[in-house]
Amino acid sequence: MSDFLLTPSARLSHEIEVKKSRFLTLVARVSTPAEAREVVNERKAAMPDARHHCAAFVVSAGDAQPVSHSSDDGEPSGTAGRPMLDVLAGSRLVDVVAVVTRYFGGTLLGTGGLVRAYSDSVRECLEGAPVVVRDRVPAWSAALPHADAGRYLSELAGIGASVEPEYEAVGVRVVVAHPDADAVASLFARLSSGSIRPKPEGTRTIEAPAGAIRNGSAKR
Repeated sequence: MSDFLLTPSARLSHEIEVKKSRFLTLVARVSTPAEAREVVNERKAAMPDARHHCAAFVVSAGDAQPVSHSSDDGEPSGTAGRPMLDVLAGSRLVDVVAVVTRYFGGTLLGTGGLVRAYSDSVRECLEGAPVVVRDRVPAWSAALPHADAGRYLSELAGIGASVEPEYEAVGVRVVVAHPDADAVASLFARLSSGSIRPKPEGTRTIEAPAGAIRNGSAKR
């Protein structure tokens, strides 16, 4: 199954105001639960005068179910972290953390108001954010002559292939990852006049642009 993620190193920010309470949101791509917690701690250190730093994250775990966590950080139970986590789950993103910092404006919002404020904060922060899709796809290896390697690499990039080149004395060894075996075979056959036939090299994990977050969910 494909995973949707924010673009590498993405850090999104957004602010809303509800009855004079300010909700400042940070959403970032992470790779581990420890990294997610580090983002939360950095936010707390940067804004120590805020009353609440509520958080939620979803981190992939290989073939197992993603690891998820949420924190209300002093808000009434279930009014902040869980609604934020529900928005992340609805977005179809993994490897993502959201932190909403609240500066109290003097007016109580009630449980329903808090749920809406924290949900809207994350949802609005994500809206329009570009995403990538992570897939496990077949891979092939081939040896290219130095003189022609640039042309191969350019055309492979043109069909959206992920290429790992290794420059050696006798040529350039490449590992090419792409979901369409016929497209890869055809490209090599055309450029080499049939003299270079890529060999199967297992699979590789690749990321490719996959649209954006629209109406709360990742869309290809």
